[in-house]
Amino acid sequence: MGLVSRGMAATGLGTATAVVRPGPPDAVPNPTPNPPPEGAAPGSSRVPSMVLKAFFPTCCASADSGLLVGRWVPEQSSAVVLAVVHFPFIPIQVKELLAQVQQASRVGVAVLGTWCHRRQEPEESLGHFLEGLGTIFSHEPWLQLCRERGSKFWSCKATHWQVPISPGAPGEDQVMLIFYDQRKVLLSQLHPPAALPDHQAGDATASAGGLAAVFDTVARSEALFRSDRFDEGLVRLSHWQSEGVEASILVELAKRASGPVCLLLAYLLSLISAASTCWVFKLWPLSFIWSKLSTCEQLRHRLEQLTFIFSTQKAENASQLMRKANMLVSVLLDVALGFALLSWLHGKDRIGQLADALVPVADRVAEELQHLLQWLMGAPAGLKMNRALDQVLGRFFLYHIHLWISYIHLMSPFIERILWHMGLSACLGLTVALSILSDIIALLTFHIYCFYVYGARLYCLKICGLSSLWRLFRGKKWNVLRQRVDSCSYDLDQLFIGTLLFTVLVFLLPTTALYYLVFTLLRLLVVTVQGLIHLLVDLINSLPLYALGLRLCRPYRLSAGVKFQVLEHEAGRPLRLLMQINPLPYNRVVHTYRLPSCGCHPKHSWGSLCRKLFFGELIYPWRQRGDKQD
Repeated sequence: MGLVSRGMAATGLGTATAVVRPGPPDAVPNPTPNPPPEGAAPGSSRVPSMVLKAFFPTCCASADSGLLVGRWVPEQSSAVVLAVVHFPFIPIQVKELLAQVQQASRVGVAVLGTWCHRRQEPEESLGHFLEGLGTIFSHEPWLQLCRERGSKFWSCKATHWQVPISPGAPGEDQVMLIFYDQRKVLLSQLHPPAALPDHQAGDATASAGGLAAVFDTVARSEALFRSDRFDEGLVRLSHWQSEGVEASILVELAKRASGPVCLLLAYLLSLISAASTCWVFKLWPLSFIWSKLSTCEQLRHRLEQLTFIFSTQKAENASQLMRKANMLVSVLLDVALGFALLSWLHGKDRIGQLADALVPVADRVAEELQHLLQWLMGAPAGLKMNRALDQVLGRFFLYHIHLWISYIHLMSPFIERILWHMGLSACLGLTVALSILSDIIALLTFHIYCFYVYGARLYCLKICGLSSLWRLFRGKKWNVLRQRVDSCSYDLDQLFIGTLLFTVLVFLLPTTALYYLVFTLLRLLVVTVQGLIHLLVDLINSLPLYALGLRLCRPYRLSAGVKFQVLEHEAGRPLRLLMQINPLPYNRVVHTYRLPSCGCHPKHSWGSLCRKLFFGELIYPWRQRGDKQD
């Protein structure tokens, strides 16, 4: 960053205030106007001049005179300058260096022109010598950039030797000089623009393609930036690392140690994965428990993430590398929060306090349920209920509560030991501890779940019976084979029995519906608590923390486009712009790099949820096979 700042100060880049921002915020602006050619006579054989964009690194603004090395992008009429080769040099050595860089980076690197920085009084011999280099390093067009001594003005020319204006005279194009921070562009990852209106989509696509070529050229030419002024090579270069290649001893040691560590951890994880797929776990009771418990789903999800993180295969692209980094930071944060929870639980004997408070809370809940059932067995809210059915259902549920209280008191001596061992699972991560908490809530409220299932099944049976009998009155029936309602003729006995059954079900429906309504509300309360826990687990699992940290600390690493600041715009002088990186918005960072979650719980829409509640279908805390998402 210090090199870039000195380059910008030497160039005078911080003096302008105007900002060019064409197009919408997410679109990548195109700063290339195409003015009509000036001075073109009618009927002249001269090819109309075009605006050529020259991307020049700010770190080379104070470099000594030499050759401009970079890539020419003919589709965008752009020249991306990557470095400056200084005198003295041997042309064959420069060509060999460029051939090595081109072979390593697969980028067509060439000598684009000359760079003249007149620190002293201008010398005519230097100018003629630089112009003569075009015959050695032939390139079309040939750039000539010059910065005057003690002045902020620049001169830029792009010469076409093959298209003369008149015999013996080369043709020249207008040049737009665009400064860019080479380090930021190299480390940045350009993201495609967001969805735009139809009338702007074409311009944004073209502009994005041009910028992608610039970013890709700088990123793939990293082999050119490995040499600095401390190297003993015969070719001296100026680029963003020419004052010294950035390196860290700790980073190098971590890179060398990461290979054996990843290999060992990958082997251990493969053993764990093989043990988890053993045939013993595929038996019916264990397979059902393994697929329904949130703890097992979270452990399986963490095992897949760790296997991906410590894989010995190298990341194929930047997106896969970013995904690995996000997973690693997510796992580290999860484990850190888990250890914090573990230290809190084992401090001041909080596990013993929780165990002592658990049995009274369970007794209190059971007592409240008994009061609720006694209220339902009477005349709840003044409603007239079927007394026989009311007494049968009330006593049936009271017996289940009695069994549940007995079970809790039987397990009370072992609750503290169970909680102590479950607290140790927090060392695996906060998400594992939260998943265990969700499973504990499911076990402690199992009697409420049983009440809900009994009431829902009885209510669903009556709803189905009433709908079938209602079709009988209309002379209809349900065709099971064709899955449709067909006409049917019934005799007098069938209509009489159907009328009796319909009357009985209608008068028993309010009592059943009341019990179903009460226990459904209790069940929804439990499912809501579990849903909040699962939401927190999914937030920790899927939040791209590393990408958000990059967006906060180094916003240029995640680029949504660029903006251009005007540095100089005077008649007779080339237009000079400063390219600055627009960071990716936080919502797009989360949307782009969001990690997949375990997804073991169902995701019902409001319409499907209301339909299931009305018809008495069961609402499970896990996703069923073949569930239809509305």
